[in-house]
Amino acid sequence: MRTLGALVHTPDIALTELVANAWDAGATKVDIFIPEEYHQKLVVVDNGTGLSKDQFEQRWMKLGYNRLKHQGKNVIFPPGISGKRIAYGRNGVGRHGLLCFGTEYTVLTSNEGKSSKFVVTTLNEEQPFVIKDAKYGNSNVVGTRLEVVVTKNLPKAEKVLKIISARFLHDPNFIVSINKQTVNLEEHSGLIDTTELKVGKIVLTAHFIDSLKSSKSTAYQGIAFWQSNRLVGEPSWILGFEAVLDGRTTFAKRYTVVIKTNDLAEYVYEDWTGFKKVETMDKVYKVVSDYIFKMLGEIAKENIEETKLQVTNDFKKEIASLSPLGKFEVDEVIEAIALAHPTARPESLTIAVEAVINLEKTRSGKELMAKLAKLSDADIDGLRTLLDKWSIKDALIVLDEIHNRLSVIEAIRKLSKDENVDELHVLHPLVTEARWLFGPEFESAEYASNRQLHSAVETVFKKRISKEVFNNHKQRPDIVLLNDSTASVTGTEFFDSDSNLSTVNKVLIIELKRGAFKLTRSERNQAHGYVEDFVNCGSLIGSPYVEAFVVGDQFSEKITPISTVQNENKIELGKVRITTFSQLVDTAERRLFGLRQKLNERYDEIPGMDLFDQKYPAQLTVDFKKDGTND
Repeated sequence: MRTLGALVHTPDIALTELVANAWDAGATKVDIFIPEEYHQKLVVVDNGTGLSKDQFEQRWMKLGYNRLKHQGKNVIFPPGISGKRIAYGRNGVGRHGLLCFGTEYTVLTSNEGKSSKFVVTTLNEEQPFVIKDAKYGNSNVVGTRLEVVVTKNLPKAEKVLKIISARFLHDPNFIVSINKQTVNLEEHSGLIDTTELKVGKIVLTAHFIDSLKSSKSTAYQGIAFWQSNRLVGEPSWILGFEAVLDGRTTFAKRYTVVIKTNDLAEYVYEDWTGFKKVETMDKVYKVVSDYIFKMLGEIAKENIEETKLQVTNDFKKEIASLSPLGKFEVDEVIEAIALAHPTARPESLTIAVEAVINLEKTRSGKELMAKLAKLSDADIDGLRTLLDKWSIKDALIVLDEIHNRLSVIEAIRKLSKDENVDELHVLHPLVTEARWLFGPEFESAEYASNRQLHSAVETVFKKRISKEVFNNHKQRPDIVLLNDSTASVTGTEFFDSDSNLSTVNKVLIIELKRGAFKLTRSERNQAHGYVEDFVNCGSLIGSPYVEAFVVGDQFSEKITPISTVQNENKIELGKVRITTFSQLVDTAERRLFGLRQKLNERYDEIPGMDLFDQKYPAQLTVDFKKDGTND
């Protein structure tokens, strides 16, 4: 009883779990009969797959049967029924729900032409529950019938009907009746709004439902489309290719939207797994999305006082120290954020409000005066000159960019000496981020990878590396994996005045060797070949100028760091530059007016990988096995 918990004490939970079992068995209908008095039978009948004798003994008679482990998350349907469902079952205790009403119950189940009848009891001194009696026979139907004589926790049929209907409302192909009664969608107590939407001649009836009335989250949340009372695909918060809501938010878990129509049949895939990708469905998605955001906005208005109360309680002490004007403005900010972003996660709202409180404290003068009192005369003159020309926001933007650049440079300095550092996933993103190091012209946001460059990259580099490794460019077109390095290829485009077509006019190649690598004439000559190959590959329209940088830890004294690439007519095609990570760091120092040395204490104690993680906190990487395939 301790293991089963609320299941054996709360009737609506017990019956919900039994209905969920029927869902997991692929049933399309469940009929429950609840008696009016004690010592009468409560019956649950479904038309699911049923159980064989062996399945009953292995699954039903094991207290902690793990459905997910042994059967997977997808539901298997009985013969003649097709569809796709995700199972509710996880910990395998729901089937014991009848113990909420008595210490002994009967299971009659049919599967693959065989029928079984089991009497299960807990009245045993050696086992938690045992099969008291069993009988076997033949059957031409499938499904399961559960019976128990109610000796405790007699449920109320009307209450159970409302709860069960709320919990399993999302699928019109799964009908649950209590004493022959069901709840229509339009009569549901959790229904907040019903609105008719039109897209040309298509009529949609949108139902917005508060699933909190169900007292329990369901396996599905989101938007459910019902075409002619049949569910299309699986409910979710994604329409087409766009997410309407983050499924992890409170709003997404609480509300459900049902869209009923008879006008979308021609746009449904034959297997009913979803809608075809056509312009009409894009228009439908747009109308539905607008309706959802309108409803969320109205709900946010209704709940605004509750939201403000929750946030102000979290910051009661801080808000109390503010001036009356400060308190008023914090209150305004909470309301503005809650209305503008009703689906924001609570922690996001908390962070925003905390920032506003800190700003209000600064504006009160105390903290600002404390800082101003420590400024020198030179600092004050500089501050006055700065504020005459810039707003505080301007200053913050610049300071943030300086911090980003210094962080990147410090990370490169600390990691470039380590030969074990992954140049693809660590050094290359850092150097690409600091493209401005190779010259101010390369800082332009125009530098990007395009289709012409993709084709050129494929033509040039397929000669030097295996086909399997080159497949990486399908995921990250501007980075190519070489045998002992990585290379990124980007360029700028302009519109040719004669053809009015987009043309690549400059190409930047950055080949990055692993940490502690020494560059030789071989690497210089290879880069020389890259320049010639890109100019002559036949994929780039026009005559782009190619700049190639080869970056390593050090280079041989026998090679010239800078060389020009010319064609047979002595026309300059591009340049090859041999450089080191140290040179990049020194260049950054000069380009940032010596700020790195002035602020070096800020970064001295921070490891290189920590700086990298600050810059790329959720870096999505792809690992490669030795054979070149994705791991």
